[in-house]
Amino acid sequence: MFTGLITDIGRVRGRRSLESGVRLEIETHYPMSEIAVGASIACSGACLTVVEKGADWFAVDVSTETLGLTTLTGWQPGRRVNLERALRLGDELGGHIVSGHVDGVADVVARAPDGEATRLTIKPPGTLARFIAPKGSVAVDGVSLTVNEVDANSFGVCIIPHTAAMTTLGDVSAGARVNLEIDMLARYVARLLEEDG
Repeated sequence: MFTGLITDIGRVRGRRSLESGVRLEIETHYPMSEIAVGASIACSGACLTVVEKGADWFAVDVSTETLGLTTLTGWQPGRRVNLERALRLGDELGGHIVSGHVDGVADVVARAPDGEATRLTIKPPGTLARFIAPKGSVAVDGVSLTVNEVDANSFGVCIIPHTAAMTTLGDVSAGARVNLEIDMLARYVARLLEEDG
């Protein structure tokens, strides 16, 4: 489990094909002596398992299913990646509970200044739109955000300067595709309503 609070921006340093998926190597500022092979790290929202590591990098194997549901299919060396280590007992829960299971890829349709902040308008896949509510939570490329407004086809989020500086969302522009995880609570409420209906 994660919180959606990014603690490092990594960079893809290598990519190679596997029989079923790809192996990515990601550079990081994390102290790799503290991270075991087998640990979980959210990479722009996708929970992945460390399978190999070096002094300043780790490798993850990405299955074909994950490639099909995320932006990872297009990741190439040089790409910047939001990183978050898995929660440990006693850690502060400052964002919202994020599973690291990306629900789909959304499209950024607009970026505009909003005072000191930046407003992004994002179009989710149609199957996910009903799970997004004003003042609810979403994870966009692994970043915990509050939904500001929702219309028929899109929703808006506000990126404060700190978030823009500490995550890759500061670089996102209209036309970008982002990993989207809906709020876990919304998913279960919708499931309960389906069963009652």
